[in-house]
Amino acid sequence: MAKQPEDWLDNYPAEEEEEEIIWVSKSEIKRDAEILKKLGTELVELSKNQLERIPLDEDLRAAIELAQKIKREGRRRQLQLIGKLLRARDPEPITTALDKLKNRHNQQVVVLHKLEELRDKLLEDDDAFEEVITLYPHTDRQQLRTLVRNAKKEKAANKPPKSYRQIFQYLKELSESA
Repeated sequence: MAKQPEDWLDNYPAEEEEEEIIWVSKSEIKRDAEILKKLGTELVELSKNQLERIPLDEDLRAAIELAQKIKREGRRRQLQLIGKLLRARDPEPITTALDKLKNRHNQQVVVLHKLEELRDKLLEDDDAFEEVITLYPHTDRQQLRTLVRNAKKEKAANKPPKSYRQIFQYLKELSESA
């Protein structure tokens, strides 16, 4: 065997040094497959209307719709197929759309809490009218002032808070039409 010169490393191509091989363990592959299978299960449990809001291609949508009809062992195998189909696709847009769908309820709760705070401000502070008008320019000022005046009278007389509730409903209508 011929002896290599000591400067043989200098002649070695730089490209081969930079090339990295990423080793993925079998366990990691199985964990990823299980995560995608769970994602598929979540998709199968959605209603038809909810499923339409998720960006899916035709093959995946057909597999999900079939899994919704199947029971027991056939369903388990179909879920595995859906997981396999998901491995061949980028699951990021699907998970993003699913998260938005799940958080829609939370977003609605936050909006309703803000409307309740605005209603309470209206009853405590007369300057809150300007805030409402700024937020919702199509506000009927007279109707809102009447509701607030009635709510204050009801509170002073210890009557049921009918106008108090009507203010909230009116603010809710304004926010939905904006």
